[in-house]
Amino acid sequence: MISDSLFLLSAEQLNNSCYCQSLNRKALKNELIDLDESGDLYRMIVTDRPNLISDSAVFVSQECLNQQLKIIAALEQVIHMPAYQEHVLSYAPESAQFLPKASGVFVGYDFHLSPEGPKLIEVNSNAGGALINALLIRAQKTCCEKVRGVQPGKVNFQQQVIKPPEASFIAMFHQEWQAERGLAPLQRIAIIDDDPQTQYMLPEFILFMHLFKQHGIDAVICDPSELSYRDSAIWQGNLKIDLIYNRLTDFSLEEDKQKALREAYLAGDVVLTPHPRNHAIYADKRNLIWLSNDKFLQSIRVEASVRDILGQGIAHTELVDAKESKTLWAARKKLFFKPAKGFGSKATYRGDKLTQQVFATILQHDYVAQTLVKPSERQLEIDHGITNFKLDLRHYVYRGETQLLCARLYQGQTTNFRTLGGGFAQIVVL
Repeated sequence: MISDSLFLLSAEQLNNSCYCQSLNRKALKNELIDLDESGDLYRMIVTDRPNLISDSAVFVSQECLNQQLKIIAALEQVIHMPAYQEHVLSYAPESAQFLPKASGVFVGYDFHLSPEGPKLIEVNSNAGGALINALLIRAQKTCCEKVRGVQPGKVNFQQQVIKPPEASFIAMFHQEWQAERGLAPLQRIAIIDDDPQTQYMLPEFILFMHLFKQHGIDAVICDPSELSYRDSAIWQGNLKIDLIYNRLTDFSLEEDKQKALREAYLAGDVVLTPHPRNHAIYADKRNLIWLSNDKFLQSIRVEASVRDILGQGIAHTELVDAKESKTLWAARKKLFFKPAKGFGSKATYRGDKLTQQVFATILQHDYVAQTLVKPSERQLEIDHGITNFKLDLRHYVYRGETQLLCARLYQGQTTNFRTLGGGFAQIVVL
């Protein structure tokens, strides 16, 4: 327990001095057993994936959170401008040209906290972990005197009433459905991913299946190859699917196994969320080039105050051009390289760790180079020793509004859920 002398410490100081464990693992087990009496869900989350969730919370100042919300609001304003969309869709795949009415669930805004303030490092169009974190919020206890009476994860995003995240999530799926189908009943949802039984986030798929069924919506988990398109509908076997919650990383639906889904989506015969256009306007890494480019923003008539917020709040990003290889190599220690159409940490490289062989490969593919923003740190006591973790913050956003905020604790170059004591962590706002 932290002493009263720490009452006035900053978020940064508390992240380096509070070793409390706020996760109530008994409460977590009870939550999971209530959902699945067999204990399989508990085993998958706690035993099989020991680094998925952290026992400790992360401290963030209200001022820092407010800055992040301003950056998100500025981004949303630009992203919905027709001139911006016309530009980014010029290099998007054909499937992204189709304009659905659904918005796209779980846009993820990821931030590093630099000494100059929060910096957006990427946007994801099907960010995972939201329902895992909603579960963790219900299994928290106050961790120290500094935040007595405040439960980690209970973040007020300037709303008069704090709704349980699950209520926001189920309402969001209904909004997606109603945008496309009006008042027709939503009867069945398919949660799809490649070979879902082998996916690291399978427990979250199961949690979503339970959530949907609790609200009277049948749900299945399947691979896209199990889907067929006939009679102007998508089917899994003999089950007609109304809405597909898309967890695929083939964002444009180009692979052969997505053929039935792609045809039904482009024909308007299934509600798909998130969808190719959502990825194209939000999450293609090349978009950050333009969102952090003041001249471009001026050219599409973004007002000065919004440009200032984005200029300060986005890690500067440039397209990797083989013609600039010497300049890029010389500056590599200050850069982070990411595939333009990538997701998560796949095939990403810190410049100071690059070999010439890997750099040569990067030059042959579509990559962006982003100014390296070193993540802030959280110190925890692990196995009776003090361990430093890097951290980032993720906002789960729908239609411009943050529904849930969490942190991810890790070691190494990127978030990896492989570090003892790391994983998803809840936020305490000071």
